[in-house]
Amino acid sequence: MILSIILLIALALAFDFLNGFHDSANSIATVVSTRVLSPRVAVLWAAFFNLAAFFFFGLHVANTIGKGIIDITIIDKGVIFATLAGACAWDIITWYFGLPTSSSHALIGGMIGSALVKSGTKALLWPGISKTVAFIFISPLVGCLLGLVIGGFVYWMSRRKTPAKVDFFFRKGQLVSAALYSMGHGGNDAQKTMGIIASLLFSAGLLGGKFYIPWWVVIACYTAISIGTMFGGWRIVKTMGQKIVKLKPIDGFCAESGAAITLFVSTMFGIPVSTTHTITGAIVGVGSIRRVSAVRWGVAGRIVWAWILTIPCSALISILVYNLFCK
Repeated sequence: MILSIILLIALALAFDFLNGFHDSANSIATVVSTRVLSPRVAVLWAAFFNLAAFFFFGLHVANTIGKGIIDITIIDKGVIFATLAGACAWDIITWYFGLPTSSSHALIGGMIGSALVKSGTKALLWPGISKTVAFIFISPLVGCLLGLVIGGFVYWMSRRKTPAKVDFFFRKGQLVSAALYSMGHGGNDAQKTMGIIASLLFSAGLLGGKFYIPWWVVIACYTAISIGTMFGGWRIVKTMGQKIVKLKPIDGFCAESGAAITLFVSTMFGIPVSTTHTITGAIVGVGSIRRVSAVRWGVAGRIVWAWILTIPCSALISILVYNLFCK
């Protein structure tokens, strides 16, 4: 039994690594596409601040994932295995096609699928699920709105500056905004894997009958997502950084700032939002300031479809895995 739990924890940390690998493009796309940092330095910058999130955030999101999506009493090794398999498979598929989808929602879809096939709809906790699904739409809209507001204010404040001065200032500013966004990404996304590992330990009776997140789990998850970020999902960088809208340093600063604010607030309230959705919405909002036609809406539409399909597709993969290997 102990060996199987160790292997599942290793699989969970592999998912966490894949999450960082897949989502690193979100953290570095704007700062790389505006040539503020080289790709190599950018991933190190993002990875460092992913890890630094350990010192700034509580564990509200981890608790939501651990006991707020499916009934914790039905969780066993089979449910965890099918959940992680569904999430990892969907992450790899969307990485291959260069689609910036949500690792968080892939994980939640995997949980829903494995719980459904094991115990039916009674195992689903609808308050937690509905809150998560609602934020598929709310987080990009909030990111878009903040991108518009911050961008409009910053553009107005910079109206009398020369383009060279604006570019110089916001190249420095992007270092700060990229750091804050990466911290928000680590703070929200690493906690999702913490919740999965803690629920596994609780189901095995290794937490003494009370659900909590052990500190070694916290450290391991922050470390895994940071290492994943260092390797970088390069296929997605181009989609995020240039295909949606061509960015300048001032645009990157505004988009990252809007997304970071959204992530900080969501994490404080324990809402497992998609960092991908948030930064994409912010990029669209900032791009729309110049003119609506500056946004490549066809690319944005393809990304939105991938968002919509994430939970059902990862749930379907999880169901197949559970039926094949866990019954």
